[in-house]
Amino acid sequence: MDAQLTKTEHKINDIERLASLLDSVRSQGKRIVQCHGVFDLLHIGHIRHFQEAKTFGDVLVVTLTPDEHVNKGPSRPVFGQDLRAEAVASLDCVDYVAINRWPLAVEAIELLRPNSYVKGSDYQDAESDRTGGIALEEEAVRRIGGSLVFTNDITFSSSSLINRNMPVFPQEVVDYLADISSRYSSDDVVKYLDNARNLKVLVLGETIIDEYVYCDPLGKTGKDPALAARYVSGDKFAGGTVAVANHVAGFSDNVTMLTFLGGTNSQEEFVRQNVKDPINDIYLYMPEHTPTIVKRRFISVYPFQTLFEVYEMSDDGIDPRLTESLCRKLDEILPEFDLVIVTDYGHGMFGPEAVKLLCEKARFLAVNTQLNAGNRGFNTVSKYPRADFICVSENEIRLEARSHSGDLHQIISEINAKLSCECVLITRGPNGCLSYRGSEGFFNTPALAARVVDRIGAGDAVFFVAALCAAQRAPMELVGLIGNAAGAEAVATIGHQSSIQSLGLSRHIEALLK
Repeated sequence: MDAQLTKTEHKINDIERLASLLDSVRSQGKRIVQCHGVFDLLHIGHIRHFQEAKTFGDVLVVTLTPDEHVNKGPSRPVFGQDLRAEAVASLDCVDYVAINRWPLAVEAIELLRPNSYVKGSDYQDAESDRTGGIALEEEAVRRIGGSLVFTNDITFSSSSLINRNMPVFPQEVVDYLADISSRYSSDDVVKYLDNARNLKVLVLGETIIDEYVYCDPLGKTGKDPALAARYVSGDKFAGGTVAVANHVAGFSDNVTMLTFLGGTNSQEEFVRQNVKDPINDIYLYMPEHTPTIVKRRFISVYPFQTLFEVYEMSDDGIDPRLTESLCRKLDEILPEFDLVIVTDYGHGMFGPEAVKLLCEKARFLAVNTQLNAGNRGFNTVSKYPRADFICVSENEIRLEARSHSGDLHQIISEINAKLSCECVLITRGPNGCLSYRGSEGFFNTPALAARVVDRIGAGDAVFFVAALCAAQRAPMELVGLIGNAAGAEAVATIGHQSSIQSLGLSRHIEALLK
């Protein structure tokens, strides 16, 4: 056992060290073959692929996609990169294994310089590769004088095997995915993400700076009934509408963001630095005494839990001159857009005049109104007499209806009629979401998050991608599926560390439906 382990460990090398080792192999006149992939669940298809690949040369090198670049959803890979490397290295036909450092194999190919780069037969159609990686990797192989070769043996999907035999989800979710995948292919679903690229989108709402102060709670102070904590570190994110616009820019090439910044402590430089290209950002400025909104959360490092929050914001309401400026700008630009996404956090940006313009002039109006401590529950969705799509939480729709325990389906039907709204999506936390369109009825979608790190921004993630799909009149059960998949990605990261991207979400959905 120890001898076998030593042999396996000897095969696994840092990728730069492996490049040096291969120089010696080449000097002996031996031909090098490289395979590359995730290999999350090693199976007979992989083994036969490696065995056939070895016939194209003398030394077989396998490089693995690192954990951070596996884009099959937040629950993947099931096996970490070290375990995946150990599994591959245990095969007699494999001579060397290295964990790649980059998303694609291009840099690894240029570093290791194989004579043959070998992929499975399921990669022969380069046009079906959403990443575009095969074409780039083929170019890299040709640059270094090698060739791209395909094996021709049986293939299996690791994702399908994992989903069916070692699922990361409860049985309810497994059954749901089996049912929806029997009626829709992954292409049927992700086409709505692909087609969003052509939508011209306006994102409106308040900029919010989200500050995270990480603490180690020490306990009650000696003299006062107060909690003491030791400062550990801090993070700062451009949140609110900026975060939503950044998400949308991962799906659409035509995004405009209109938001408010403070007249004092505007943090404009920080905000501008965190707005992604090619977003067209438009800023209106609040009165001099009004700061850009900051929500500072004090968080226990372990467990990761918010202790309390402090808001920096004005409670004076919107200045009439700012309302006039906003309405003038909206009147000018609203007709240009296919979709208007309103992220209304209830801090004063959207008064009656602006709401009236939005309801009258937006071609497709998607609205999310949020309840929070800053607006004290006064910000309900009925302030918008018309919307094409609304997305709010169950608590928010129940407060709107003044019904704590009434039938949710009935509440949604009544609100839908009241707002003349075509479609509705209600987020329900661990219970997933409930979506509705009058012509289709209701659809329950279970939560798809296997790991929850931070819930901040999850509702925004569901909202923005659901709005992109609803604007294309996607079936509501697919709107719910896509929205919940985006929500699962959002809760797997802290704050707004990264934005959701079309390719990553597409690959996530493809993995779910296999």
